[in-house]
Amino acid sequence: MILELFILILFVGAIVAGFVGSLTGLGGGVVIIPLLTFGLGVDIRYAVGTALVTSIATSSGAAIAYIKEKITNVRIGMFLEIATTLGAVAGALIAVYLNKQYLAVIFGCVLIFSALRMTVKKAAQDSDDNTGTSRIAEKLKLNGSYPTAQGVVRYRVKNVIAGYFIMMGAGVLSGLFGIGSGAFKVLAMDTVMKIPFKVSATTSNFMVGVTAAASAVVYFRRGYIDPGLAMPVVTGVLLGAFLGSKILPKASVAKLKLFFGIVISFLAVSMIYNGITGKM
Repeated sequence: MILELFILILFVGAIVAGFVGSLTGLGGGVVIIPLLTFGLGVDIRYAVGTALVTSIATSSGAAIAYIKEKITNVRIGMFLEIATTLGAVAGALIAVYLNKQYLAVIFGCVLIFSALRMTVKKAAQDSDDNTGTSRIAEKLKLNGSYPTAQGVVRYRVKNVIAGYFIMMGAGVLSGLFGIGSGAFKVLAMDTVMKIPFKVSATTSNFMVGVTAAASAVVYFRRGYIDPGLAMPVVTGVLLGAFLGSKILPKASVAKLKLFFGIVISFLAVSMIYNGITGKM
């Protein structure tokens, strides 16, 4: 493949990754890693290193816009980042010693979970019963509000301890696969901690960059971050994340989630197959 075409494919794929990552809170790695490994034949460890840089760029590109819209709960994000950062460092240290075929299979399973998490229809969190809260949430002042077309919606955070430990597991996955593990972060906040979906997704985006940065240091020291791969990816991801951040506050993303859930499922099956057959 000629260099110009390779860079063009990387750039377009990065725009899609940034767009998806900013809309769903999943991080851009769910698109970038399959593109690099399955589509372009890049070693999965270099793909993960590039995806970590991608996740940092996605977070940087979208987080500012979401904070300005007053959707992101910064206090929750900073608190849970303690857990995800510890997990991310542990995951990155483990990843460099694992067989890349096993990594591909495990990552494929994670992708399938992400796709299911995106496409399963849920009732809107805006109408949830917000009576009662966690004592820890009260002490740490984690409860908050966010603007909607119908006015400001207030919410109360619950099950803080359970959410914290799920976040630690999400950090391990981020270190292993460079994906930001947004599906698990959103799961912890949206389902366990009872935080509205838009707040969960935007807070996940805010957290992704810090988590990825923690594990990126390990990959950089091991030589698994290639500037030639990272440069076009970061540029495209920032553009995609900016576009996504303009759409999310104003539009429903249910159809986008369904579409990308189907695409991610296809990529996941492809990666699992290549991992099992030894083509990674």
